[in-house]
Amino acid sequence: RRLFLRNELATGSYMVDGKPIAIQNIRVPILAVGTERDHVAPWRSVYKIHLLADTDVSFILASGGHNVGIVSPPANKKAHHRYRDQPVGADVLSPEEWMETVAERPGSWWPTFAGWLDTHSDGVRIAPPPMGAPEKGVPLLGDAPGLYVHEH
Repeated sequence: RRLFLRNELATGSYMVDGKPIAIQNIRVPILAVGTERDHVAPWRSVYKIHLLADTDVSFILASGGHNVGIVSPPANKKAHHRYRDQPVGADVLSPEEWMETVAERPGSWWPTFAGWLDTHSDGVRIAPPPMGAPEKGVPLLGDAPGLYVHEH
């Protein structure tokens, strides 16, 4: 509710450990994803990250809606997406200019995202942190994808 309904992160009023968190204080590159027909987070609203961030922003606009656009598997031949990097300090395009000038790419956005991650990492792969936090009362529920996928 605080992030979605009240938009506290965008307004700089989201508190973590008693301190406000502001998007302008992020100093690492950001990759934001929107979908063409998202009814929950319309892409033009997601695109506003360009106006809030003071760092490099890459933006992907995926085909589909809120769910299908995000979970579109890499092999989805029906999918398409658009991608553009926006270096910090460069002029920001309006959403309409962005749509007119950024070429459509065939396929899911996931391979583009994987490439972005490759260019923004040091190449050293490490094991993910353990799931759950039993010491904090958060039990380990099981390995991904979870037992629910086996239920009928």
